[in-house]
Amino acid sequence: MLTACGSLDAGNAGIGTDGGPGGDGGGGSTGVSPLDNPKGTDRGLGTIKSAKDRAAAVAIIEKVPTKGRGPKTGYSRDEFGYAWADNAESIPFAHNGCDTRNDVLARDGEKLKYRSGSKCVLTSMTLHDPYTDKTIEWSKQDAAEVQIDHVMPLSYDWQMGASRWSKSQRVQIANDPLNLLPVDGSTNSSKGDSGPATWLPPSKSIRCSYAVRFAQVALKYDLPVTAPDKDAMLTQCR
Repeated sequence: MLTACGSLDAGNAGIGTDGGPGGDGGGGSTGVSPLDNPKGTDRGLGTIKSAKDRAAAVAIIEKVPTKGRGPKTGYSRDEFGYAWADNAESIPFAHNGCDTRNDVLARDGEKLKYRSGSKCVLTSMTLHDPYTDKTIEWSKQDAAEVQIDHVMPLSYDWQMGASRWSKSQRVQIANDPLNLLPVDGSTNSSKGDSGPATWLPPSKSIRCSYAVRFAQVALKYDLPVTAPDKDAMLTQCR
């Protein structure tokens, strides 16, 4: 299991219930600005363009505290619970009968097709990847072509304070749609557990939005970022 992402291999989700993002038609080919999507329940990651919005983005990033990155000692993916668990508390889409991975695929994809008899398990879809700005025709036969990125990587969370959290809080951040984006698999693999100072999406037009989303996750979970990461985030929106 990857530390900062999960490949879209066969899932074992149950039948969906009300409250999930699934359904015919899916999300769409373009994303919603993070400024207009503070809970992460709307599709994708849209660009931030206007001077007014970029100023608002800077204001959000400036609120994030800074701290040195701690040791990785004791980290494992298992510390954040079973991958794509539906049992996280107090986050959108949880306890809807579908695993988290399929929830965010349904949120961001279009032309969704489900496994026969399931309202959760996707077998194919069209995804607009915000990191590369390319459209991916995804199917489970080529599962690794799309991965779910933890925008603020779990190992990074651990080093910035999550090592001291309760297990239930770590399960929350691992499954919170605010922290999750389906993206091009090879691009996501290149990210690992890097912060914004050492890794940014290849598409320059989305980098400010990525920085804002990183900040939104940090603020929601009272986590700091490193000073170089904060500087890099602010640079993308100025």
